[in-house]
Amino acid sequence: MKIHYLLGFCFLFSFGLQAQSDYQNEQQVTATLKKIASNKNAQLKSLTKTAGGKDIWMLTLSAGAPDAHPGIAIMGGVQGDHLLGTELSIKMAENILQNHPEALKKTSFYIFPNLSPDATAQYFSSMKYARQGNASPTDDDRDGKVDEDPYEDLNGDGIITMMRVEDPTGDYQMLEEDNRIMVKADPNKGDRGTYKLLSEGRDNDKDGVFNEDGAGGVYFNKNFTFGFPYFEKGAGEHPVSEVEHRALLDYLYTQWNIYAILTFAPENNLSKPLKYDKGKASKRVITSILENDAKLNEMLSEMYNEIIPKDDAPENHGEGGSAFEWSYFHFGRLAMSTPGWWPEKAKGDSINKAPKDKHANFLRYAEEQGMENVFIPWQEVQHPDFPNNKVEVGGINPFAMTHPPYPLVDSIAIKHTDFILKVAQMQPELQLVNLKQEKVDNNLTRITVDLHNNGLLPTHTEMGDKSRWLRKINVYMKVNGNQQLISGKGRQVIEKLDGDGTMQLSWLVQGSGKVTIEATAPQAGTATQTINL
Repeated sequence: MKIHYLLGFCFLFSFGLQAQSDYQNEQQVTATLKKIASNKNAQLKSLTKTAGGKDIWMLTLSAGAPDAHPGIAIMGGVQGDHLLGTELSIKMAENILQNHPEALKKTSFYIFPNLSPDATAQYFSSMKYARQGNASPTDDDRDGKVDEDPYEDLNGDGIITMMRVEDPTGDYQMLEEDNRIMVKADPNKGDRGTYKLLSEGRDNDKDGVFNEDGAGGVYFNKNFTFGFPYFEKGAGEHPVSEVEHRALLDYLYTQWNIYAILTFAPENNLSKPLKYDKGKASKRVITSILENDAKLNEMLSEMYNEIIPKDDAPENHGEGGSAFEWSYFHFGRLAMSTPGWWPEKAKGDSINKAPKDKHANFLRYAEEQGMENVFIPWQEVQHPDFPNNKVEVGGINPFAMTHPPYPLVDSIAIKHTDFILKVAQMQPELQLVNLKQEKVDNNLTRITVDLHNNGLLPTHTEMGDKSRWLRKINVYMKVNGNQQLISGKGRQVIEKLDGDGTMQLSWLVQGSGKVTIEATAPQAGTATQTINL
């Protein structure tokens, strides 16, 4: 989308070095990230380069060694046509560094601002369209040819929208409330279709389908392992087929301290939490959130909705192969996803009631808010594939319903920063409390201590515990050569601790001098206690 929302001014970046009036292109994103990385608490690294030669950046925020703290990952650009996620990721990093540096003493943040740079570049090209695929050439229609049927800008406005073709055999009609909108005719209601509705372009390969195999290959948000949609356009030949997916997962699977992932994408479990389904959760291949994790999701959703109200929020829980679904079902972390912004419903009045159709409603809302260039008026064109039909090109700007006017992005980012910092305040934190020692016969000392999770979040999600992949809690009783452990284990493994959960541990040690108890889990930190017997 390129909404020219002219307010006579534009906001400054948090670092105050660059004015910005529209979403940042690749060069601007890179320059901004490098400025952020000049902060002593920030590090910037390129994980890999895409097929299009673009960097997959990772920005790490931490006071001290990142691995020493529990971590949160933030993913932007997950959906190739969702530039808002990239902006929010970057602005949240700026906000944390500038206004909340104290949070980095306890939490590390791993920020991947744009995981679809090949696709997002289309927004800044001379011909804009809602591209999701990377630069890997693909045979989407499986006809043995690659990228042979792309879009064409028939009306020369630089934006690919839709075209409507007058045809009595068509399935579409104009919406009665707003004839700019085309809707599918319902014969059961006496509707009669008089139009065909197609994407803007020509049928270059003459197979009867328009623009089904253009530039733009594998979708980042469709190439993960959970529910992989085989043989669907954009999915790729197999899960994790792309270099950017492999680089990301290779990194995350060895970053043991990450306990939560926030994804900016169409999937949304924050406005409305996922529901536990016992039947789906009991199958060998689990396809439902587990019961205890559903309760966590509900708690986080309530917190999110206090900051970002859920009115009119879209529902999308994933359609297979998405980053969000992978982060929970296969990575086992606390998984959160949100589109970040959505248009509200038009208010209307007693005379001009708000339309029921979501597209017509959006146009009314845009008018109420003074948003410009969200609709491309229908314009008649000559089309070689339809020489005897009236053909018009136009429709809603392909980015308008998912991207707010740029001046609103700062305030949206601040709200999401507030949310993620509240999550960080709830993170698992191991403590050793209520330490006691009791002298018994034969130079023996009984030691008891409570291992406590001081956070409101569990050390492991139920799915993570079930997966057996996450590191467990290790508790060590460290004795020296003059001491002997009579009962209790020198090293014991604790499966998990619930939020605010506690378990008591006990040892019997013979000898004198100092002993040390250490409890550690990468995603919950390390706690130690030293005792003089």
